[in-house]
Amino acid sequence: MVSAVASRASRSAREAKIHIRIAVGLGSLGALLAAACIVAASVGPVTIPPAHVAGILLAPTGLEFGSHTRTEELVVEQIRLPRIAVAALVGTALSLAGATMQALFRNPLADPGVIGVSAGGAAGAVLSIALGLHGLFFLALPLFAFLGSMGAALLVYGIALVGGRFSMASLLLAGIAVGSFMGAIVSSVLVVVPRNESLREILFWLAGGLDSRSWEHVRLAAPLILPAIVIIALFSRELNLLTVGDDQARSLGTNVGKLRPMLLAAASLITGVAVAISGTIAFVGLVVPHAVRLVFGPDHRVLIPVSAVAGALFLVVADTLARTVMQPAELRVGILTSFVGAPFFVFLLIRNKRRATAL
Repeated sequence: MVSAVASRASRSAREAKIHIRIAVGLGSLGALLAAACIVAASVGPVTIPPAHVAGILLAPTGLEFGSHTRTEELVVEQIRLPRIAVAALVGTALSLAGATMQALFRNPLADPGVIGVSAGGAAGAVLSIALGLHGLFFLALPLFAFLGSMGAALLVYGIALVGGRFSMASLLLAGIAVGSFMGAIVSSVLVVVPRNESLREILFWLAGGLDSRSWEHVRLAAPLILPAIVIIALFSRELNLLTVGDDQARSLGTNVGKLRPMLLAAASLITGVAVAISGTIAFVGLVVPHAVRLVFGPDHRVLIPVSAVAGALFLVVADTLARTVMQPAELRVGILTSFVGAPFFVFLLIRNKRRATAL
């Protein structure tokens, strides 16, 4: 009886610590995200004081805060806020997809591109540009990119299910093969595309960027990204079990055969949507979950929600730097994240190698 009471007390204490870490993580990163959004909406070719930006954002609530002009209101509401919202959605999607795949593959170096989803999106978008379809309908490019991402995901899953049994090893190998095939499609289009203008557009899209994003892109992405995020968060406890091992997860009542494909599908979905509206932005799914893990620990009940906010913060800051550091020119945000992510990836390789040697 005494041991049972002690066990419940210990479990309650652990749960309380988890809730505290979630509250601290979401509170601190949420405050930083709000500040980053205000700064992002303030800077640019037309500089707007942060107080005016705050007044514009608070105006719908009925609160009068400072004074601002109609021009400032249009710049913030119609140009900068949609871009900030898209950056937050894409950063959240990529970081959560990375955290999910690292747990499912039990590999700290896994990221959303590991199963060919990003490559499929790139192939679809490149074909849309090369055929001139994006000029006929402004959502043709994200639509083709999304179809390419989902087509690649379904192809990879189908190969992994050959023989009636799902195999993680087959999934990874199929992802490599499909990713290489999609890369070959992109390379072929780059070689044969007839117009220099189209070639430039393709290269810009492949570098990843958020220029000219509108509220239409937000409405396109949010209904697909947000429900998938909720699904992943609901199964964060099961992700902890999967990182230990499939046998351990099964012994505790987890249906691994259904759970893993479902979470992989959710991660692939949000990756495909992110690629469709932003192009190829590398390393977000690798850098952000690791940074959160180093600060808040490996428990996915904390890691998943905190990574969502951290991913949004990371890409909002990265995009703000990308469009302001070389004014009036604009650096592609995918290039900037690669500059940050590549050294971090090398650091992780060295760190994991040293850890393996020590063991």
